[in-house]
Amino acid sequence: MDPEEGSTAVDNIVTQFNTYEDFLDSQITTVDLYYLEDESLARQLVELGYRGTGEVVKREDFEARKAAIEIARLAERTQKKTLTSAGKDLQDNFLKALAVREDDNRNGKSVIFIRDRNSHGQEVSGYIDYAHRLKIEDFEVYFNGKRRLLPRPTDMSFYNWDNHIAVCNSTPNYQVITDNPEGLLFKYKRDRKILNVDPKVKVSTSSDLTTVHREFYRQT
Repeated sequence: MDPEEGSTAVDNIVTQFNTYEDFLDSQITTVDLYYLEDESLARQLVELGYRGTGEVVKREDFEARKAAIEIARLAERTQKKTLTSAGKDLQDNFLKALAVREDDNRNGKSVIFIRDRNSHGQEVSGYIDYAHRLKIEDFEVYFNGKRRLLPRPTDMSFYNWDNHIAVCNSTPNYQVITDNPEGLLFKYKRDRKILNVDPKVKVSTSSDLTTVHREFYRQT
């Protein structure tokens, strides 16, 4: 058989059967089982090429090709996974800043501060773990302009200026430190570095504080 035809035949078998044992069983006839009276022996004979109704495929070839096909499938899925902000014609500076940081924050550590009014007209502010929100929420509605990104009581910090409700929550990425007399601190759980969000404090070399102004937010 031509090598290319042989490779195609193995691919067809690999995609048709989940395990090598399933392939062997497909080659065993009822007559084989009647005379051999042993399924394991029948499988061994098929594997050695003494029995079977089709192509002889070695176990190592089957498993190697199975693994290669799975790797290719996962790689294709990864390539197809596009960013939520991809292809969007973003005119707003804040959304542009979110888009620039979206890829890094799939495994990154940006913190967003927003001060704005909610749907009830109440002034709210808070610090948002961008990476965490990306994992638990679809940002399509933000990048297409249908909704505004606002802090929630479930974010790292939330404050309602009208009813004076204040909430702090640690996230999978950050531990919130509330007993600092000068204000909130956030400890990144991976490298345990402290993030001080006070704009008056000099930012460390490992952090980058960026202020983005936009028309529809009071402060970001």
